[in-house]
Amino acid sequence: MAKKMKVRTLAQMKDKYIGKVGTKARDEYEYELRMDVLGKMIKAARQERNLTQEELGKLIGVRKAQISKLERSANSATIDTIIRVFKALKAEINFNVKIEDNYVRLA
Repeated sequence: MAKKMKVRTLAQMKDKYIGKVGTKARDEYEYELRMDVLGKMIKAARQERNLTQEELGKLIGVRKAQISKLERSANSATIDTIIRVFKALKAEINFNVKIEDNYVRLA
């Protein structure tokens, strides 16, 4: 008789291997994931505008290396830099802030 495989959701796997929601390890994981996604969004928007990293850097006053680093992970970028990048790309950016169970939407 074959052994039955246990099925788990992604949330259950994260809880087990990274930590429960609200723990330091889980918060750090979720933050890194968001910064990685943000970097990929910046790269996709830049490519859609047919700009090189150097051209985008010139538009916002930074070097190509900083754009490259930003696209790999927006982790080290300031909010101001991220806003300048999306403005230069003529892309809309929205922020959501959650205070307890209420969302404050910023555009």
